[in-house]
Amino acid sequence: MLSTTSQYAIRALSCLARMQSGETVLGRKLSEEASVPSNYLSKIMLVMRNAGLIEATRGAGGGYRLGRAPSTVRLLDIVSLFEPLVGEMECVLGTGPCNDDAPCAVHTRWKEVRNQFVGFLEKTTLADVTEPTSHP
Repeated sequence: MLSTTSQYAIRALSCLARMQSGETVLGRKLSEEASVPSNYLSKIMLVMRNAGLIEATRGAGGGYRLGRAPSTVRLLDIVSLFEPLVGEMECVLGTGPCNDDAPCAVHTRWKEVRNQFVGFLEKTTLADVTEPTSHP
């Protein structure tokens, strides 16, 4: 449901969130850790820097670090940078405008799924996705 760019952005920020506060990482190391091609990563990081999600420092001792606490960064904050229409209702059938006034055949059911998906992005933070998972 997420574009490759959004997935890469979440992975890169997850790596930054696992670092010690104030610690920076070079782009090529972050590229390796997040498994994101470095040219693609630099473009993604520029967008996130402009949005205030990360800080980027050049020169000796430079690199990337989070610009906000992981608990304050919602997945929606990240995804909406790369998928600005994520909160809008798009027709799942691709038949054109789809809304309550002009619904497609599956509008009501798709609206429920989309609302749950957007709700997940709104409620889930970067801290949530970087916590270690426990296996029963």
